[in-house]
Amino acid sequence: MAKNSIKISAQVADTARAGVVGEKHPAWHALRTVAQRITTPLLPDDYLKLANPLWSARELRGRVVEVRRETEDSATLVIKPGWGFSFDYQPGQYIGIGLLVDGRWRWRSYSLTSSPVTAGAAGPVISRSRRTITITVKAMPEGFLSTHLVGGVAPGTIVRLAAPQGNFVMPDPAPAKVLFITGGSGITPVMSMLRTLTRRDQVTDIVHLHSAPTESDVLFATELADLERGHEGYRLRLRATRTEGRLDLSRLDHEVPDWRERQVWACGPEGMLDAAERVWSAAGIADLLHLERFAVSKAAAHGQGGTVEFARSGKTVTVDAATPLMDAGEDVGVRMPFGCRMGICQSCVVGLIEGHVRDLRTGAEHEPGSRIQTCISAASGDCVLDV
Repeated sequence: MAKNSIKISAQVADTARAGVVGEKHPAWHALRTVAQRITTPLLPDDYLKLANPLWSARELRGRVVEVRRETEDSATLVIKPGWGFSFDYQPGQYIGIGLLVDGRWRWRSYSLTSSPVTAGAAGPVISRSRRTITITVKAMPEGFLSTHLVGGVAPGTIVRLAAPQGNFVMPDPAPAKVLFITGGSGITPVMSMLRTLTRRDQVTDIVHLHSAPTESDVLFATELADLERGHEGYRLRLRATRTEGRLDLSRLDHEVPDWRERQVWACGPEGMLDAAERVWSAAGIADLLHLERFAVSKAAAHGQGGTVEFARSGKTVTVDAATPLMDAGEDVGVRMPFGCRMGICQSCVVGLIEGHVRDLRTGAEHEPGSRIQTCISAASGDCVLDV
């Protein structure tokens, strides 16, 4: 018998004996396990994980504690963040969430639907040990991660988190007169605002225009109805677009006669937001309009892609002309800087050392020496990145 076979057999025998010992003498088995861990070389992060899987010196983590179905194709994830997470985010901000799927960490950004320094929904401030956050995700046909989060995440799953960020926020104190215009899942950042305003007793004069394909597609429908019944200062106008058609912002005078006097927060489909920009600009009050776009419009892919070299890590990968450089790096294990992953926050900017890359939104090409956003840039031939 070969030496390796003898060694493997001995290991199996040891494991079997350990199992018997563990069953007959659990205290001795526990002591043996601790001794093995102490004598095994570990990184600081490994010691933290032994104490609590949510503790990490390198990254933010969280545990999914509940998954609540909202509509047929959407769900709210209640997440308990680990050490280092700040609960004093601003209502309307988003977080990045990473989930390990098929051996790869998949990342996306989602608006927080919870209220800062509270648990999940509006309510009193609770102890730090029980604080949670919520995101509400709508499964999209082209969205691999969103579909998985809605239908495939079990309570207890550990996720990675990116710190809250974003400028689509509600100030404190809130403006005296507010108009919310939302469509579909665009209601999610506004839900954080509404819950926060309720908790702060600042629901003074709010008009909310919300559109969804049907009444059954309205996220948070029960909570919104309760909010309208309980607060004279909140007026909700729901529109089922499948039967009533889309909201026509040129007819705002009929819907909200004093819309020119209100601070406006709008989030939803691109067409709706583009129309809002035109209407408020034409009225000369563009400064009153606050927009949140969930997706970046991308230009058609051109070129053949190329080989991307990540200079500091020494890794290379060949990609097509439509793959974001951030995804390319993560596919080969490069720790890429990131934030919103939508081309907004500038957190993913790195240096382009050699070659050319193309902006997926505009089609513009960047030359060597440029600082480029990896989440919305793709290879335009071979290139070398400073990461």
